[in-house]
Amino acid sequence: ILNPEPKKSIYDPALGSGGMLIVGYKYVEEKYGKEKANTLFLYGQEANPKTLALAKMNTLLHDIRNFYFALGDTLLYPKFKEKDSIRKFDYVIANPPWNQDGYDEDSLKKGEYWQERFKYGFPTKQSADWAWIQHMLASAKEKVAVVIDTGAVSRGGKEKLIRQKIVEDDLIESVILLPEKLFYNTGAPAVIIIFNKQKPPEKKGKILLINASKEFEPAKKQNLLSKENIQKIANAYYEFKDIEKFAKVITIEEAREADYNLSPSRFVSVIEEEKYR
Repeated sequence: ILNPEPKKSIYDPALGSGGMLIVGYKYVEEKYGKEKANTLFLYGQEANPKTLALAKMNTLLHDIRNFYFALGDTLLYPKFKEKDSIRKFDYVIANPPWNQDGYDEDSLKKGEYWQERFKYGFPTKQSADWAWIQHMLASAKEKVAVVIDTGAVSRGGKEKLIRQKIVEDDLIESVILLPEKLFYNTGAPAVIIIFNKQKPPEKKGKILLINASKEFEPAKKQNLLSKENIQKIANAYYEFKDIEKFAKVITIEEAREADYNLSPSRFVSVIEEEKYR
């Protein structure tokens, strides 16, 4: 969906073991070749030193040399800077810890660049989801993709107020509901939220909601996204139009009417109607 190109930069502020950046590199390698993939710049930050070491090893094992990984708490101390600001990247992608606690207004104001990064407001102490998202938006030149708990697009309170401002600024391009049981550590479904700071004219004032909750291949312990499932979701994203029982384009006005609840299942039903004899 992000469609990264050679000579561009990709940043993952919740690096983990580096998987997302490696997949980004592999995508460019498959599409443009190894030589062009080597012109891609990969950046990441990770708070756990052991996980960071794993990410570096992982990246080297994939024969990737053009990477810059830093140690530290991204929400408080972002390591990539330029002049008196945080650095901006062509693409920002992450699967941050869902509903991470301990990052309310008091905590975040102890960190660096908080005025620049959290201009839409501060989340509750119970969930840093929208702190991560705002950091990613502040770090992006154009597109952001985040894999996050479904509650991030529907919860009320402080999170809704942040979401509302971001919707009204027309930064959300798409919300994709994924199937449940895709992850090792949780059976809960996720959403992918795509943000675009440079929406093309035909997408302005609109948000594409994709309900891909049925797009999976069942396996023993968890569900899998096949290449066909992934392609169907990506095609729907690029087509940016209504698809029965799969995708719907809504306006910002419709988002307002829904009280800024952007759950795809609210707008797109995938339930088959019962057939009565």
